[in-house]
Amino acid sequence: MRVIDVEHLGRPHVIGCWQVGDALVDPGPESSLQTLLAALGDERPRALLLTHIHLDHAAATGALVRRWPELEVYVHERGAPHLIDPSRLLASAERLYGDAMERLWGEIVPVPEANVKPLAGGETVLGMRVAYTPGHASHHVSYLHEETGTAFVGDIAGAAIPGVDLIVPPTPPPDIDIEAWLDSLGAVEAWRPERLALTHFGAIDDPLPHLATLRERLGEEAVLARDLSEAEYEARHRERVAASAESEAAAEEMIQCVPPQYQWRGLDRYWRKRAERETSNA
Repeated sequence: MRVIDVEHLGRPHVIGCWQVGDALVDPGPESSLQTLLAALGDERPRALLLTHIHLDHAAATGALVRRWPELEVYVHERGAPHLIDPSRLLASAERLYGDAMERLWGEIVPVPEANVKPLAGGETVLGMRVAYTPGHASHHVSYLHEETGTAFVGDIAGAAIPGVDLIVPPTPPPDIDIEAWLDSLGAVEAWRPERLALTHFGAIDDPLPHLATLRERLGEEAVLARDLSEAEYEARHRERVAASAESEAAAEEMIQCVPPQYQWRGLDRYWRKRAERETSNA
């Protein structure tokens, strides 16, 4: 088991693809595919296990299936249709990333339906227990590798990179749901994992204190986004990352993992949707 740093846009510690035997968890974007392939060398994966279909985690999926047509792709059932026909996913992403789409994520290749293995949560696949863990995304799952006690948690356990003493919950639009996220952290805690495998970035060998801190940080960021304007929130986010970083390079790595403008927009949408629900239920 190892994490492969795909060096997104040439920068380390931003996106990691986890290799577990002949499976890859979250291969990253197609824009970093050559780095991933170079690390794999002659190794040919049997399956991709996606925690969710956000482009930083899964945009290389179709290109990998095109390269290896027998590759199985495990993904939550809500995300599966968007791998097969990514048109709606791309339209949504283009509204967020604009002209930077191709530079950031590369080519988005549809995945043949025959390769897609939908998950609901509760299954065991390739020695991995699957839990449905929404909150960051409505189609997010986590995997527990039972042999090693390693939980592959995508974005549900936040971003924590070398050289930055700060855990940041990634909160891009459109699916942020704080209450569901807290429940999902409980589901991961119930596994009592021996370590967490983060996409952003690396292994956490003391999982329960990390998850407890993430709970606090999630609530804190939600309140800040509610109370601050987008510009105020972005400035504060950058200041806090810089103050927690050992170097300017480490701060830039964290900012690339969790761009502040997307952080605020996801949380702002959460608060607006929550207000609409409360009004409709009044």
